[in-house]
Amino acid sequence: MTQKDLYRPNVAMIIVSSSYPSAREIFLAQRNDLLDVWQFPQGGIDEGEEIQEALFRELKEEIGTDSVEVIAEFPEWISYDFPPKIAQSMKPFVGQKQRYFLVKLKEDAVINIQTQHPEFCDYKFVSVDEALSMSASFKKNVYECVISYFKQEGLL
Repeated sequence: MTQKDLYRPNVAMIIVSSSYPSAREIFLAQRNDLLDVWQFPQGGIDEGEEIQEALFRELKEEIGTDSVEVIAEFPEWISYDFPPKIAQSMKPFVGQKQRYFLVKLKEDAVINIQTQHPEFCDYKFVSVDEALSMSASFKKNVYECVISYFKQEGLL
């Protein structure tokens, strides 16, 4: 494996409520397998799958709806390393390289985290600052970078 192959291709999404842009609250979900870890929905990109296909599939799998409008995409891949405990279960990968999207829930969207294979036990909409303070430490740099970019673009 080359160095770039050690990072699992992944798609991630910052979800804003259907009240956006008047309300700039973003979706955070609490993982059901890691105590008190809150994150943005994300998931692997399957072999041969287009990035936006993975985006909509992961939304459906993780929050029960893909009824969203894509507002923007972070312009490059961004990566992070897994902490040792997680790395053991993710071999041969040492981390993930991600494509981030800012998406808005449509008015008809119904969030249901009790999906076929639930990854989350709770969710809420929070301010950008709250999202950063609640995020897992090993993802914090990625979250700060992506949120900073969307803020600079006037989107958050």
